[in-house]
Amino acid sequence: MTLLVAGGSRVDAGKTTFSVGLLERTGATGFKPRAGNDFWFDHDDYRDAVDRGRLFGKDARKLAAAAPGERGPEDINPVHRLWRPAPRGGAGVLGRDDRTFLLDRVGDRYVVNDTVDIPDSARAALDLDDAVRVSSLPEFNEAMASLHVPAQEALAEEIEATDLAVVESYADVARPLANVDTLAVAVVEPGHVRIYDGARYEKACEVASGGYETGRLEEKVPDVTSLLDPVARVTLPPLTGEERSDPAAVADAYDDAYEELLDAAFA
Repeated sequence: MTLLVAGGSRVDAGKTTFSVGLLERTGATGFKPRAGNDFWFDHDDYRDAVDRGRLFGKDARKLAAAAPGERGPEDINPVHRLWRPAPRGGAGVLGRDDRTFLLDRVGDRYVVNDTVDIPDSARAALDLDDAVRVSSLPEFNEAMASLHVPAQEALAEEIEATDLAVVESYADVARPLANVDTLAVAVVEPGHVRIYDGARYEKACEVASGGYETGRLEEKVPDVTSLLDPVARVTLPPLTGEERSDPAAVADAYDDAYEELLDAAFA
């Protein structure tokens, strides 16, 4: 059984804080199918991982720490991307004009952008000797088919086999995995959360994809939520940094929202 947490804002929606409290409230296992961070803006988080010879983000670290068991960040987050702000005048391998893709960790393998300089700290700390190296979009698509897709499919199977899973999306993407049945969805934004029936939300995702084959496009949250009404809206109180770092404090502060989400899931 799966609960999905998505964000109405591209960044800083509060998804991870909400998810960590939900794990505390329910005893569920948390998953972050895809994640990433910026070498420049998230440098502390980046160094925290590479200084251990690893690559993961603080969201996956928090989710892994809040869930029962001994899972590490990489266990719940099979795909993690490292990027940096893009130089002016270049769209890069993936066609983004605001950021440059540096490398992906996919499971315990790496996919490296061979058209850019990889930071010395990453080359020194990470095992890139057998990395898949790409220099064009077609080459990256081949890597996606051979590495990313199987990793995501394996995680989806694990999520489906979990008694209660909380799946956190990334940025403002409506669903990080298209092949996982979801009981209910929480769309988190600063100050409030909207609760949606999982089956209706999934159907809205399919409509928002424009009829393309499932999984080919990433539906954005606003495009999906514009197609259906929430079953509940709940105000979220502001939390101090100390409260956000304490899963029990988050669970207590957001109790009304969690009650509405669980009611929608098990109605």
